[in-house]
Amino acid sequence: MNIILYQPEIPANTGNIGRTCVATNTVLHLIEPLGFRLNEKEIKRAGMDYWEHLDVRRYVNFEEFLEKNPNATIYMATTKAKHCYTEVAYKPDDYIMFGKESAGIPEEILVDYEETCIRIPMLPEIRSLNLSNSVSIVLYEALRQNEFASMQMEGELHHLKWKE
Repeated sequence: MNIILYQPEIPANTGNIGRTCVATNTVLHLIEPLGFRLNEKEIKRAGMDYWEHLDVRRYVNFEEFLEKNPNATIYMATTKAKHCYTEVAYKPDDYIMFGKESAGIPEEILVDYEETCIRIPMLPEIRSLNLSNSVSIVLYEALRQNEFASMQMEGELHHLKWKE
């Protein structure tokens, strides 16, 4: 899978998303400008020691992203969408794009992706969910649909054994 962050502003969110991407073998695509530097301590704190294992790619703008990923199927996560994120049949190489925390994905981009705009249902009084939470919700649905390919499905206790 692929996660795209369009002009993310909060380093802790991007750090959390980076850690989730490492845990799920997901590529993280960052479209500039970023509201922080990638070496800031907030990113490292949120991403812990996983950041060095992250496949992260940066782009000057959305046009450069499209040039470098010409056949990408992109789902745009937005509160303005008509379709719920669970209505999509995700493929393993799909891209899911999220906008900046303060404004989302610009409508100038969204209008070209009407059929692939998706939303997370929520009460109408709420403007949006936290970015890193939103990425986790949608990404894990996409991974579930692909049967969590190559992911560990069982865990073990550290000191004791499970009862049989």
